[in-house]
Amino acid sequence: MSTVTLEPTRRGSTERIKHLREISDNQCQPSISIERAVLLTEAYKMWEGKYPAPILRGKAFKYIMENRTLYLEKGALIVGEKGERPWAAPTFPELCCHTLEDFDNMDKREKVFFKVTEEDKRIQEEVIIPYWKDRAMMTRMNQLLPDEWHKLFDAGLYTEFLMQRGPGHTVADGKIYNYGYKDFIAKIEAEINSLNFNTDLDALAKKEELEGMKLVCEGMIILGKRYAALARQLAENEADAQWKKELLELAEVCDVVPENKPETFRQAIQAYWFSHIGVTTEMNNWDAYSPGKLDQHLEEFYDKEIAEGTLTRDEAREYLENLWVQFNNQPAPPKVGITLKESATYTDFCNINTGALRPDGTSGVSEVSYLILEVMDEMKLLQPSSNVQISRKSPENFLKEALKVSRKGWGQPAFYNSEAIIQELINMGKNIDDARESGIASGCVETGTAGKEAYVLTGYLNVPKVMELVLNRGFDPYTQKQVGLDLGDPTTFTSYEELYQAIEKQLKYVVDVKVAGNNVIEKMYMDFMPVPLLSVLTDDCIKSGKDYNSGGARYNTSYIQCVGIATITDSLAAIKLNVFEKERFTMTQLVEACQANFENYSELHAIVSNETPKYGNDDDYADNLLKNVTNTLQKTIGGRTTPKGSKTIVEFLPTTCHVYFGQVMGASPNGRYAGIPLPDGISPEKGADRNGPTAVIKSAAKIDQLKTGGALLNQKFPPAVVAGERGLTSMASLIRSYFAMDGHHIQFNIIERDVLIKAQKNPEEYKNLIVRVAGYSDYFNNLDKALQDEIISRTEQNFG
Repeated sequence: MSTVTLEPTRRGSTERIKHLREISDNQCQPSISIERAVLLTEAYKMWEGKYPAPILRGKAFKYIMENRTLYLEKGALIVGEKGERPWAAPTFPELCCHTLEDFDNMDKREKVFFKVTEEDKRIQEEVIIPYWKDRAMMTRMNQLLPDEWHKLFDAGLYTEFLMQRGPGHTVADGKIYNYGYKDFIAKIEAEINSLNFNTDLDALAKKEELEGMKLVCEGMIILGKRYAALARQLAENEADAQWKKELLELAEVCDVVPENKPETFRQAIQAYWFSHIGVTTEMNNWDAYSPGKLDQHLEEFYDKEIAEGTLTRDEAREYLENLWVQFNNQPAPPKVGITLKESATYTDFCNINTGALRPDGTSGVSEVSYLILEVMDEMKLLQPSSNVQISRKSPENFLKEALKVSRKGWGQPAFYNSEAIIQELINMGKNIDDARESGIASGCVETGTAGKEAYVLTGYLNVPKVMELVLNRGFDPYTQKQVGLDLGDPTTFTSYEELYQAIEKQLKYVVDVKVAGNNVIEKMYMDFMPVPLLSVLTDDCIKSGKDYNSGGARYNTSYIQCVGIATITDSLAAIKLNVFEKERFTMTQLVEACQANFENYSELHAIVSNETPKYGNDDDYADNLLKNVTNTLQKTIGGRTTPKGSKTIVEFLPTTCHVYFGQVMGASPNGRYAGIPLPDGISPEKGADRNGPTAVIKSAAKIDQLKTGGALLNQKFPPAVVAGERGLTSMASLIRSYFAMDGHHIQFNIIERDVLIKAQKNPEEYKNLIVRVAGYSDYFNNLDKALQDEIISRTEQNFG
């Protein structure tokens, strides 16, 4: 079997798809699209101050849809781009008004770059910056957030997602296949007409929000009609008879959707894609608008047309492959500063769930599920991120077919536990019907109810750095500032319990400051940045007349993503065992060793690295400390109420933030050297897991993952270990066993360490090499060296 993905990028089941893929991969480069920013600025100059925020946002969206450039590539069956061309990323100056220096950095950086023209820079300097510099959300946040918030932020104790990207971490449910935007307008008008200004003191605010929703629906209808008109216009002068015919067919599709509900498989895909483009044009959401249970949404259309003879399996596959190309054409909008460090990728985290349970609790695996697996395997694209949900009711053949794709070594699909997802949702307060109907994983590993929930990522928390602050009396060596609480000289602590109590106090302080900042930011989005289109697509915003960003969704959740729990667990084990129980060395010696990055402390380093229990080995000494840490995080973070009525939930995922967090830390008591990345998700420290993959999943399962919003676990195998039927059976058994212990998620890198080292040294020879990073896959060449090194150093497992 192949050990790496080095095939040419001209992939696809038909010449059409190969052509579109060639354009997407090799004829386009990541670039800035300034058009949205210009049109938004024109709209705001016309209407800001004349209309309340929801109507202003609605009018601005409609204006963009009326005036934006449309792109239609020859051969395309599914249409719609966020910019004027593939790989052109719009900017969102209402969130983050980029400086000219930002543009220069984007243009010149080696990794995750965006080309910026001189005309883009001129427009930014003369048009965008003068209007948005003081209005942008990031500017306002920096002014409003207190000094203690900024100190902790600068020190790398946490990050903040919503400075450069907006809320909107959500997923489509079935409504866009059951209704057109004409139908949504009818629902909105009915709600407006039912408002009672005598008895409802919020009637005016509801009317304003509903009018904003109506405007964005009109904008979506305009987008479809403009594409229909463009296709017909191109057909008039087209000499190629086949393409002329296809243009007219495309026009007929766009005549129907998104104004009306789709009637065919192709229309259903186009209806979703128009909504995806609309939502991600309205706001730079943190994570693109995912399709959720795509196989279940498309199954009815597929079965009907196959039975009628109006669709073949190969045609359905070609439509899906075109959709994959459309995903690939949309890089995540450009990020700068800390936001780039926490998510240094073009991937926009659109996640497709395949094989999930149906609303009645039966297996959702269908012919469309297998078709999606085939498309995923054939296209081998970073976007969309693809996962399969595995339940006790999933056919073993489906699991093994997914594993056959996974073991080809490019990191997809990831594997999720359907029963765990549903129970997590119930534990968060969702009713069982909603949990079953729409339990999905999105972004990386986050759990939510599709089409019914605003679940907002607020940023990452650097858990082991909390301990570092305790060991340095609240002083941060990275920024050389006092940023935390001085809880006394740690060398005078007389017990492990005294140390842990200090960590709990420091954690509470950091989380209190973080959550207070979250509340300020959430209120700003409630007041200034409604998202009427996302509200239309989310239950119960129309019914309540409230925006998605203001608590209008049926469910509202705020996540804090905790990073580095393996590091703090192993560090606690090193201190508890060696300082307080066996007295091998003193706390003074350990603190001094960490400050010296273990230079001249080789014996102490050997003890904490090699002679101390580690998480990931099914060792209760370490694993019980892990449970204490996760329980403390739950107690400190979980259940906090936010201004819009959200409940705060703990989850464990890093994107690329585990690299950044490691860079702002000194050495750790577990033997980790200064600057080295933290482990990703709930994965063990690199090299600490020495007893095989079964021991890893047993350790990870000791975390009560059902109380979280998701927990990411990476495992790495050499290709030979998972080869053949035996390897396939071993992988399937590992997943089944982990999920039987309520594990949430597991994913695999199937690649030899030597290949990664060669790829790092000779990148030109490995341009198409894809690896699993955290909750997503990326080209190895797109990763900074520190992240490449981290992936190389992950433990290579085997089944013994």
